[in-house]
Amino acid sequence: MLFKPDTKDGAKAGTAKKSRGRGFVMILITLAILGGLGYLGWTVWHQQPQQAAGGRGQQRPDLPVPVLAATPRVQDVPVYLDGVGSIRALNTVTVRSQVDGKLIAVKFTEGQDVKKGDVLGEIDPALYQATYDQAVAKKAQDEAQLANQRIDLTRYEQLAASNAGSKQQADTQRAAVAQTEALVKADQAAIDNAAATLSYTKIVAPLSGRAGLRQVDQGNIIHASDTIGLVVITQLQPIAVWFSLPQQQIMRVNAAAAKGALSVDVFGNDGVTVIDTGKLTGIDNQVDQTTGTLRLKAEFPNANYQLWPGQFVNVRLKVETLNQALVVPTSAVQRGPIGTFSYVIGADNVVTAKPVTVTQQNEHDAVIASGLTANDKVVTTGFANLSDGSKVVIGRDEQTPSADLAPRKRTRAPQADGKGGQAKDGQKDGQKDGQGKDGEFRAKRKSSEGDQKGQTGPAPGPGAQPSGPGAKQP
Repeated sequence: MLFKPDTKDGAKAGTAKKSRGRGFVMILITLAILGGLGYLGWTVWHQQPQQAAGGRGQQRPDLPVPVLAATPRVQDVPVYLDGVGSIRALNTVTVRSQVDGKLIAVKFTEGQDVKKGDVLGEIDPALYQATYDQAVAKKAQDEAQLANQRIDLTRYEQLAASNAGSKQQADTQRAAVAQTEALVKADQAAIDNAAATLSYTKIVAPLSGRAGLRQVDQGNIIHASDTIGLVVITQLQPIAVWFSLPQQQIMRVNAAAAKGALSVDVFGNDGVTVIDTGKLTGIDNQVDQTTGTLRLKAEFPNANYQLWPGQFVNVRLKVETLNQALVVPTSAVQRGPIGTFSYVIGADNVVTAKPVTVTQQNEHDAVIASGLTANDKVVTTGFANLSDGSKVVIGRDEQTPSADLAPRKRTRAPQADGKGGQAKDGQKDGQKDGQGKDGEFRAKRKSSEGDQKGQTGPAPGPGAQPSGPGAKQP
């Protein structure tokens, strides 16, 4: 049996399907519009701070560039040759004993300044004193014998003159007297030798200087053949410095030394302060083939003992003086693709790049051979935004930027306000923290009010539990 379908139910079903399709399309269109607006807002929000920062960092081409300037000065400039050297004592002596014996006394203190002739130690003199006394007694014996022989010689000469005695006897006696006189002289030499040996029992300082550490203790037997002496004495005033210069400077140093004594300066540990000034005393007669350098020796007074043997120091040798040279600060000399140049400030404060020739320079000053005059004004600071033909404004020396001792406080990025708009560019980077705290307090207050009214904020995620008095428990 056939049944006729219900036309009313079918129409209702078709209408429901069409309405669901239209609703789904409207939802998709709405989501697309909201996504586009969100992306546009996000792009504007992130680009605006960057553009503002870029605008603040760039130098407008129509504004003058702030710089500092200086005027070249004319003065006498010394020319130095820098080298590295080591300090050595002007004289060094290892004090040894010249005789063998027992060390019975040490008469110096380690590190003491001693003078030439001071007694440093004493050896037992008993044996050497006996040898000296024996030599003195032997001389006295020979002198007595010589006196008797001289008397006999006088008698024999008188007898020979009167033909009462033999002339041969007188001649023999004369030879005996001469022999005894020579023996007395030998005895005197033995006495001098014994006296010298006896004096060696007292070890004295051969020069003035500073005593080092004691090498032998009292009571030890020491020998003249010992390689280790009693003490080492070094002469510290004056003191010597040996330093080296490249072999290319030989002709320059020799030419300067031929004109007179050359001044030498020694720097302290900071490499800037000159702690002593002396003079060049010697130039080596050959170049060291292993290093290609020439050794030189200078002498310094070392009045305050600021120089010490074995210390490495930086040395500079003055070879000449440039009279009435043009000097500018080193920062005014710039280097480009074709060489050195300087920015010269001309009329209407417009800079011009001029090539310059530098004779010599250090960390402070540069000597200009050509390219500048004493009436020019050169730029010393502010080259970052400077170019040939730029207009500048000259500042004062006290406006020189100084380095930060510590990092600056970080500034907050611009944030959107409560209405969804961007933060204004005119806001200052250093806003007070109190404003932020006030905003947080207000946000907390609104949140608490919303909780009291049953507002739970944004819709929870798929896995979140519902809250509030009207929420259904699962």
